[in-house]
Amino acid sequence: MYDLEARHIIEALRSGVPSRTVGQCFAQARPALLERIQTQLNEVREQHVSSGMVIRGRYGEGKTHLLNTVLSMAYENNMVVSLLPLSLENPMDKMHTMYPALVSQTYLPGREQPGFFELFSNLSLNSDPSNQLQVFALKELESDKLFYTLRTYLSAQNNDDFQFSLRSDFEGNFVSNADVKKMYRAEFKQTAKFNTPFAKTLHTFDYIAFLSKVFQVMGYAGWVILFDEAELMGRLGKKARINFYRNMAKFINPPPSLINTFTMFAFTDSYVDEVIDAKHDIRNLNELFPDNQEPMLSMIHEISNANRLRSLTQDEIRQVVCHIREYHARAYSWTPASTDDELMHVADSASHALRTRLRSVIEYLDQEFQYGNAMEASIGALQTSSYEEATPSLEAMNTDEDPANS
Repeated sequence: MYDLEARHIIEALRSGVPSRTVGQCFAQARPALLERIQTQLNEVREQHVSSGMVIRGRYGEGKTHLLNTVLSMAYENNMVVSLLPLSLENPMDKMHTMYPALVSQTYLPGREQPGFFELFSNLSLNSDPSNQLQVFALKELESDKLFYTLRTYLSAQNNDDFQFSLRSDFEGNFVSNADVKKMYRAEFKQTAKFNTPFAKTLHTFDYIAFLSKVFQVMGYAGWVILFDEAELMGRLGKKARINFYRNMAKFINPPPSLINTFTMFAFTDSYVDEVIDAKHDIRNLNELFPDNQEPMLSMIHEISNANRLRSLTQDEIRQVVCHIREYHARAYSWTPASTDDELMHVADSASHALRTRLRSVIEYLDQEFQYGNAMEASIGALQTSSYEEATPSLEAMNTDEDPANS
């Protein structure tokens, strides 16, 4: 009987695409770093604070595997999790562009599918949880739009059009201030007076802070946000990169409105040399913001001084390799004959990149499973060959003769 979970892990490692279940293989690796992360998760859960962390590592060295391990740790701590690779399609220089992508990759503990809106179905207009959220939206956020949006949504239980529009608003398809006012007047026969009108280019972080409060009020221990492939923000223009640093600071050094949230950013190790130094980010900051360089400058320093993801020790790699052999055996219902030392030799003979080393171990086990033994691949003498292409001559092309018969 095949073990489907084990097969999923093996296939994910074989493809080089990390997943949440693959993080199980790495749960014992890098114990010092994982202990530090667990300490911060405990602080978020027990002391009701928010914090952030930046890590850097070489390509293929396990950054995404680490984030998936943190995801599993968060679930064990009853925390909501978002895992979002940043990209030119999901950039963080524009918070209103990134926010819908973040929402679409947000998972409640124990859920296989993303989504959190079911939590709102448990709210009623005058319940204690909704009252807490309304007070928070009115007093703790920069714009008071979400106060009116929430009240209107909770009141309009029998109006499908209002429900659809306002649900889309919570998910990042922002409804205009004028439309919120119209819906609020229709429900309450009162005028919604915005002290600070909402502008998506300025106030989208209000929505992130509001969600953090929703998760707290609904009984979750916190929210873990994991941003992968942050180095792709280095492809943005200089002004956009500075906006990225500004928005990044809201997660690493969060304002009081962000409740019980832990955020991690993962960069490649070369980001400092190839972006911050080579593209002169500090000089650009001096030119564009000579009088107000915080918090952007602090994020440049945060990345430069970030925890560098060290290579796994031989003992840690051996633990991972043993897990892989165990999962491979379960995935295909067989008993490998290869020893730990044999598999470690395969791993050590591969590239320095962790991803490649693990693939080599899986390929070795595949061969042993299929053929009863595994042979190490080697490159022999390159053979040469030649062929003559049937290209018609210019003389033949200028006659009526069929080139194929010439």
